[in-house]
Amino acid sequence: MQVSEAFEFTHEDRKSIYQYIEDADDPVEATEVRDRLGLDPSGFRHHLAILKRDGLVHESAGMVEAAFEGSDAADEETFEQEGVEYTIRPAIETDRSGLVGVIRQVAGEKTYTVAESVADVVDHEEALVRENAVRSRMFFVATVGDEVVGWIHLDAPELEKLSHTAELTLGVLEEYQGHGIGGRLLDRGLGWAEQNGYEKIYNSIPSTNEDAIAFFEAHGGEVEATREGHYKIGEEYIDEVMMALGP
Repeated sequence: MQVSEAFEFTHEDRKSIYQYIEDADDPVEATEVRDRLGLDPSGFRHHLAILKRDGLVHESAGMVEAAFEGSDAADEETFEQEGVEYTIRPAIETDRSGLVGVIRQVAGEKTYTVAESVADVVDHEEALVRENAVRSRMFFVATVGDEVVGWIHLDAPELEKLSHTAELTLGVLEEYQGHGIGGRLLDRGLGWAEQNGYEKIYNSIPSTNEDAIAFFEAHGGEVEATREGHYKIGEEYIDEVMMALGP
């Protein structure tokens, strides 16, 4: 039985996208689906992201295909710790504004320079999650109700000499720390990295962010290098600490 016959779609464009993909015998270019259906790029990516979140569609290297029962579609997990219930799941386009806000808030509180640049990029690019021949980018978010309260971001160059590595950023709003959210996000991100063949994950942190360094060390991270005076924050030069983790 086709998924589209049993699944209740809440938007006609979303249903049309799925049916087009499902009717194709082989994976089809996402841009072809968009153009054939005459959809604007931002609306198309939004609907495609929801189809991926709901486990109906897979996307890889710009190609999409229907995901049937038994596939390894991305899912979500819900946890409860210290009275807080939260969900860890792949990010979708509708998370964009909340995600950017959380990254900027955490970066401002903890002097997290790399995360600031991630927020700038996400705020201006069309697609939140990206996979092409040059670079892959994946986000998982932690949500409480409908609010994004934390994230993990993995950015992976596809150049042959660097294809075994990925860079991550991770953060949780201060009021939601102490509930295991950061550790759950890290586990989810490292699991994704292992499934996709990455061997080493890096995170660059200003030396003044002692809490972040302690967190990664507690989760198996090691200091691989320190670049003296790499950041200039105000009038002060701050060392960069490069942490490395294995999936």
